[in-house]
Amino acid sequence: MYISGFFLTVSPPSIVTVGKHVAEKNKTMCVNLAAPFICEFFKDPLKEAIFYADFVFGNESEAETYGTEAGWGTDVATVALKLSALPKASGSRPRVVVFTQGKDPTLVACGGVVSKYPVPLLEKEKLVDTNGAGDAFVGGFLAYLAKGGDMSDCVNAGHWAARQIIQVSGCKIPTGVTYKP
Repeated sequence: MYISGFFLTVSPPSIVTVGKHVAEKNKTMCVNLAAPFICEFFKDPLKEAIFYADFVFGNESEAETYGTEAGWGTDVATVALKLSALPKASGSRPRVVVFTQGKDPTLVACGGVVSKYPVPLLEKEKLVDTNGAGDAFVGGFLAYLAKGGDMSDCVNAGHWAARQIIQVSGCKIPTGVTYKP
C-alpha cells in the first residue's frame, strides 16, 4: 500500500484505517512525506500515518522540515535515522526511510545505519524539468521492491526512473526507454 502525504489534507482517518489493516495482515505500507507543508501543518496526522509505515519516502527539503518540526534539526541523515527508529505498528520488519537529495546521494536509513547511494550524473543540458522526479523515483523503487529486489536494485531503479522524467517537460513517461539493471 502506498499513500502520499497529500492525502492527509483530505482524510487522515482513512489512512489510519488502511494502516491498521496493513499491520494486521502483515502487508507493506509506504508513506511519502509529499511536501514540506505537509510536515509542518499536518505533522500530527503524518506522525500517525508513519506509525504504520514500513517505508517512508521524501526529499531533502521535506526531511529538513520534518526534522525541524520534530526538534531533531535539519541534518538529513540524522532525520532519516531518527525517523526510522520511531515506534511502528508492525514489529515484523524494521522501518526503511529513503531520502532523495537531487544530484547528491540518496540516503537509506534502516536498523540504525544510513547507507548512501550515489546518483548517476546527468549532463546539465539534459535537465529539462524536475517536476515529478520524486514520484518517478518512488515508482521505480517500488517496482523493484515488488519484484523482490534488494535495496541497491530498488534505489537504482528509482534513480533511473527519476532520470527519465527530468529529461522531458512535464510529468510524461518518455517513449522508447527501457530499464535494464
